[in-house]
Amino acid sequence: MEIILLKNVKGVGYKHDTVTVKNGYGRNYLIPQGYAAIANVSNKKVAAENIKQAAHKAEKIKTAAETAATALTSAAVEIKAKVGGSGKIFGSITTLMLSDALKAKGIEVDRKQISFDSEVKEVGEFSATADLHKEIKATIKFSVVAD
Repeated sequence: MEIILLKNVKGVGYKHDTVTVKNGYGRNYLIPQGYAAIANVSNKKVAAENIKQAAHKAEKIKTAAETAATALTSAAVEIKAKVGGSGKIFGSITTLMLSDALKAKGIEVDRKQISFDSEVKEVGEFSATADLHKEIKATIKFSVVAD
């Protein structure tokens, strides 16, 4: 089934993309939730017009994402966590914790844009990826220290 995405959907595509998904996923989840519309002739024309009108705005967003990416790659982020005797932390570090730590440094990144390369369950140096824009991804290096 061919659909036009109305919002960014992780693992599927970005807003205004025309993608092919399985029929059940499209009809039972994406369309009822308002994430997509069926890619018929009229919806394709509407999407093309929306893309054309949003081109200038998208350039501003891309510039802001590039600025945020340079700030993220140079930021030294430290997250404090309670640690047991073996060096493992209680629980795990979440994207919300990393987002809050970045916000404390003055960098605004939504937690939904952040994904970890591996689970963070111990003290040490780690990295995460921030999906800031369709074409811009930034690597965030952070350290987990004992509280």
